[in-house]
Amino acid sequence: MKTLFKVIGVILLLCIALIVAAPFLIPTDTIFNKVSQQVESTTGRTLTIKGDKTLSVFPALKLELNDVHFSNMKSGSRTEMASMQQLAIHIPWFSLFSGEFKLEKFVINEPDILLETDKNGKANWQLFDAVTAQPSAEQTSGGQVTLPENFDIELGEVAIYGGKFTYLDGQTGAKQQITDLELAILLPSIRKTLEFKGGINYMQERFELDVTLDTPAKAIEGKTFTVTSAVDSRLIDIEFSGDIAQQGKDIQGQLSLSGDSVKEIATWQGVDLNAKDNAFNAFNVKGAMHLKGDKFSLTELLATLDKLQIKGQSDINLGDRLAVNANIDLGMLDLNPYLPEEVAREEAPKASKDQPAQPIVWDDSKIDMSGLNALDANIVVRSSGLQANDITLGENQLTVALNNGVAKISLDKFVAYEGSGKGTITVNAKQAPYQIATHFALDNIDAQPLLSDAAGFDKLMGKGSLNWSLTTTGQSQKSFVSALQGKLAFEFADGAVKGANIAEMVRKGKELIKGNFNVVSEGLDTGFDNSQQTDFSALTGSFKFTNGVGTNSDLSLLSPLIRISGEGDVNLPDTTVNYRLVTGIVDSIEGQGTQDDSTGFKIPVRIKGPFHDVGINLDVSKAAKDEVKEKAKEKVKDKLKGLFGN
Repeated sequence: MKTLFKVIGVILLLCIALIVAAPFLIPTDTIFNKVSQQVESTTGRTLTIKGDKTLSVFPALKLELNDVHFSNMKSGSRTEMASMQQLAIHIPWFSLFSGEFKLEKFVINEPDILLETDKNGKANWQLFDAVTAQPSAEQTSGGQVTLPENFDIELGEVAIYGGKFTYLDGQTGAKQQITDLELAILLPSIRKTLEFKGGINYMQERFELDVTLDTPAKAIEGKTFTVTSAVDSRLIDIEFSGDIAQQGKDIQGQLSLSGDSVKEIATWQGVDLNAKDNAFNAFNVKGAMHLKGDKFSLTELLATLDKLQIKGQSDINLGDRLAVNANIDLGMLDLNPYLPEEVAREEAPKASKDQPAQPIVWDDSKIDMSGLNALDANIVVRSSGLQANDITLGENQLTVALNNGVAKISLDKFVAYEGSGKGTITVNAKQAPYQIATHFALDNIDAQPLLSDAAGFDKLMGKGSLNWSLTTTGQSQKSFVSALQGKLAFEFADGAVKGANIAEMVRKGKELIKGNFNVVSEGLDTGFDNSQQTDFSALTGSFKFTNGVGTNSDLSLLSPLIRISGEGDVNLPDTTVNYRLVTGIVDSIEGQGTQDDSTGFKIPVRIKGPFHDVGINLDVSKAAKDEVKEKAKEKVKDKLKGLFGN
């Protein structure tokens, strides 16, 4: 027994001595040469060591290489694809004695890795050309390869700490870079699942990654392989599960993106949305995606942004010029949170005795439409309702056709203000000042809410048609209004004009004709009174706009007891109206149904002032009043002749 213990003790001493002496007995250059040969035979690239090489055998066989360099493809932008301060290679003992050289673990410190394509689109990460060129590797006519059955790469775990990772597109010059890597890559075999976990910094934001890829050999051979990936960060979370084919040229699967703030993402990208507190916050996008070549398709799209919900599908061409085709349902679309503060009109305070109505002021802040030059598009958009500023629409559908900076918006379906209509808006944003043309035909529209919401003018009530063909140029709300050109026509029925009871004013005019001159001081010269209105059965007319000033000469208002014609100007830039109505009294008591156009003596009425404080009064000058007095005297004489004869 003692002899046995002595033998065991001697063996242990020999093992310890062997472990201690192994670094001196095993030449590191020999091991490195094996590693280098394996790398070059596998990838066709050279691996060189400019720093120290050290070998330790306890508790595991480990080779440390300092200042390591891995060559790039010949057409690359620099000679090295990768370099690192230190590469530690863990080698299983049995691989040295079995004749099969295998790696257990790589630890890479401070790498500088460049992934790039050359001007012909060739990628420097295509590392297996040397393997696929071997006689035992099969290659189809389509360029797809099959690796030899006995070929494998067993890296075990690859850990990367620090350094940077750069992507360079040799065709476009686009460059992206990530830093501060902390990654773990598990690759027991290229014929088994690859796992990729860790964190990176990109544009000063930290992103946590979790990726799995089934059988990397499929990717090398150009076959379809499955990927599941998740990216978590402060700004955005991304999940993808799907298949990748043709070495990344064909990708399809389920995609999900979500985040708490679009504003913060825009700021991160150097864009200031200048958004309100309740706009461009939480978002979520889900859908089935397919990227093949330059075409990106997104179907079964379900997206939310703040309170908005979007459904639909889209195709995006990512070629030389971005092109979008989409069919989208926006649900109830409230655009007010997304309109810039300087464009969205603030709600005007309600008028009161102590606080008069406030004037309308057009905003002169520049509107940037240059983004329309960035892409082409053909988009069909539907919504169950839309609200922008004070304008409220019902169910609507429009088509947006954008080509080389010119956008044509066709209103295919329009339901609003109890009416319907169609129209087009064309925006030429190739260069500033921008050009806008609108052509609309609206039927059965309720005038008061429409004009009140669109222009702050609430003095007209009634239903009817509104048609216009208008153009303008500019770069702000104010400049667009000031450059307005074109025509507008309207026809309303069974309504009223707020502000004055013209029939009552005409009655007083009749009293004046009778010789009752006290009516002049009893209210003939009255201002605007919101409680008064002039009813009409029909109101028609048209305006011709020049530099924002609309001129009318064919106004016709029919009322039971009066007939009104008018002419004058509506000055949109100054938000004022200067209009002269001529009111005739209907002699017949049949009222508005009469065929008698006789109106006897005519009374002029002046409508003048800013939109928020329009004044309405009889337009009777001193000369006109004298004329009225003479006519009254003649009527008295005629009356006396009737009573007493000649």
